[in-house]
Amino acid sequence: MATYNEIKGDTIEVRATDPANPVEGEVWYNSTTGVIKGYTFTAAAWASGGNLNTARRAMGSAGIQTAALTFGGNNPSVTNSEEYNGTSWTEGNDIGTARNALAGAGTQTAGLGFGGYITATSSPTGATEEYDGTSWSEQNDLSTVRAAIGGAGTQTAGLAFGGAPNLSATEEYDGTSWTAGGNLGTARDAVAVGGAGTQTAGLAIGGRINPPFTVVGATEEYDGAAWTAGGTMGTARYNFGGGGTQTAAIGFGGFLPGNTGATELYDGSTWTASTSLATARRQIVGCGTQPLALAMGGYDSGDTAATEEFTNSFNAVETLTTS
Repeated sequence: MATYNEIKGDTIEVRATDPANPVEGEVWYNSTTGVIKGYTFTAAAWASGGNLNTARRAMGSAGIQTAALTFGGNNPSVTNSEEYNGTSWTEGNDIGTARNALAGAGTQTAGLGFGGYITATSSPTGATEEYDGTSWSEQNDLSTVRAAIGGAGTQTAGLAFGGAPNLSATEEYDGTSWTAGGNLGTARDAVAVGGAGTQTAGLAIGGRINPPFTVVGATEEYDGAAWTAGGTMGTARYNFGGGGTQTAAIGFGGFLPGNTGATELYDGSTWTASTSLATARRQIVGCGTQPLALAMGGYDSGDTAATEEFTNSFNAVETLTTS
């Protein structure tokens, strides 16, 4: 491979403005600002964020990295709702029904929580609640009670799929009621928590078929009516976190069996390994986008309050000198 010196020589190009389409490794002197600049690569990384106020696992989640929402969970009985601002978590008003292994969708100020195991009885529920940024309110239940459920979409266009006990049923929410959608091709539970996509462009990732106990890496894509097979994850797992869109998704953590911190990125057809979480854990939840995802809670050697922030690899113009 040719070196920069062989391509560009041993002098730095002088430019009045930064190039419109620089290539990785390109260096130039900006005569207007009087500094040397370059187009550099930054690798993908997980970094520590602020801890949850209540350590827990198997929560619901919604939002983005700098405006996230998590609610419910198991430790052993949690109704807490917390909001993240990109630095720290703040307690909000509790969710109405204490439960774990539920799904979430929407945003920090327009969230949706549905399904799960009612903590007091360990029985699955179809309970649905909406969050307005301050309080939770009861809505119409899912038609099929279930837990360890997958979710995606928004508060007024939500998507629920799969779940225990070994379900393929899909339901769509319009802000008032749930109606049946197309069934998953592979019935399963414990799919990625945090979900990915929208009601008309959803993504079901991984999970387990139980019974018999089989861990899967299968991915399915939803078009608003039917599910079709997508690319298979490199590391089959369940009880893991996810986020993003149908064509730019992320999955991280989970159980193999055995806790993992493995992270993978999806481009709409293929999964690619990325950098692992600092703390391998299962029953972790997530939200956000593929470039900027958020992982919180879960179970490693015990319930954890740890939060990690993901930044995908990127190229950017960087100032190499100050003058």
